[in-house]
Amino acid sequence: MKTLSNILRRCTALPMHFQYILNIVKIIVVMLTLQACDNFVETDPPGSQLSGEIIFEDSRTANAAMAGIYVTIRDNGLLSGSITGLSYNLGLYGDELDYYDSSAPSYYYTNALYSDETGILDTWQQSYKQIYAINAVIEGIDASTVLDQAVKDQLSGEAHFLRAMIHFYLTGLYGNIPYVSTTDYRTNAVITKMMHDQLVAAVITDLEKAVAKLPEDYSEPERIRPNRFAAYALLSRVLLYNGDWQGASDAASAVINQGQYSIVSLPDQVFLKESPETLWQFMPLVQGDNTNEGHTFIFESGPPPRVALSSHLVNAFEPGDLRKDSWIKMVTDGTSQWYHSFKYKENTNTGTSKEYSVILRLAEQYLIRAEARAQQGDIIGARQDLNVIRSRAGLEQTEATDQQELLVAIQQERRVELFTEMGHRFFDLKRTGRLDGILSSVKPGWNTTDELWPLPSVELDANPNLNPQNPGY
Repeated sequence: MKTLSNILRRCTALPMHFQYILNIVKIIVVMLTLQACDNFVETDPPGSQLSGEIIFEDSRTANAAMAGIYVTIRDNGLLSGSITGLSYNLGLYGDELDYYDSSAPSYYYTNALYSDETGILDTWQQSYKQIYAINAVIEGIDASTVLDQAVKDQLSGEAHFLRAMIHFYLTGLYGNIPYVSTTDYRTNAVITKMMHDQLVAAVITDLEKAVAKLPEDYSEPERIRPNRFAAYALLSRVLLYNGDWQGASDAASAVINQGQYSIVSLPDQVFLKESPETLWQFMPLVQGDNTNEGHTFIFESGPPPRVALSSHLVNAFEPGDLRKDSWIKMVTDGTSQWYHSFKYKENTNTGTSKEYSVILRLAEQYLIRAEARAQQGDIIGARQDLNVIRSRAGLEQTEATDQQELLVAIQQERRVELFTEMGHRFFDLKRTGRLDGILSSVKPGWNTTDELWPLPSVELDANPNLNPQNPGY
């Protein structure tokens, strides 16, 4: 079986048989995700409705098709570390980033999104194109009569995991959305939105399938394909957001108690590609390249060309917090000072890649379990989990001693631990009912209805079943 590492990197000087595989991948992935249609509710039959038998009659081509999906997710849409991804856009939309590019306005930073805005449409379309390709893999695997069962379980588990993750982020941004689980254009052309509770239930179902199908061991040593515990990690977050405290605690415990993960001793070690804290990460395409996040956030001179960390975030750290020294870097022109996220420290080719883009990591699981335990009145257990993260940051044990103090302390810890990582801060403010109270005081353009992004107008025009538009737009 070809590994994902080989598939992602062996793009030149390929032997004849692998070039054949790559050509198939281009057909199934590029056409499905990029050329099939402008939106997922296209009313005519997509031009890419090709027979999938060739793809799913061989483990090499089936794995190659999945590898292509990881590439598109890494480089485009919600999970990308580029300026199209949530780390950047929700950092601006919330209170983590300030915007400096005077040549182009940021509707995210001013909280002035509108239904025809290109970034809103791009996020929606990229996400559903990725879901379309994921569904094609699920359907192809289900129909295959020749793939080994272990291969089918691995790929099906990965696909259900990815489908759950993308839908979960989409509902956090847009509210009620369609849960697309087929490539049938006739169904998708008239699909309706799911209510939030139904959609979360569908996400949980997909993650439970992923947990059941994925193996405990990684199929790739660099943790670039999710295993069972990556699925448990995402499930713990979904359950926490949904108020299932016991379920969230149990899922987080399944990860924490697994021996292959551990908290590293220093913040500088967290985002290295070999970090034992990493549950799942994206590998760069070219050997020696590092992360999109490094390119997005690092700048060498002031004023910043695009964004810098807000003073609200920089000033949120306690004295002596090692994360501030390690994960934030100051840039000065001799008069003014600016700060950028320095979790990823490389933004050039280093010969051998040092950092991969971390999507899920162990520290979040401790914070999830701490919050879930606190919500259930387990003060001792919540303090223990919170102090694991504080200890690594060089801080004293928490002074919080009751439930309310602990919940406040945990949210503070999440803020300084998870900043500029795929919108954690925005989603935390939203799920705890603090969006208006926090953002209205620091963002002049903030309105209560900004808790949801607008649905793209072209999608509403193409499928009226997606109406109504979100409030405020």
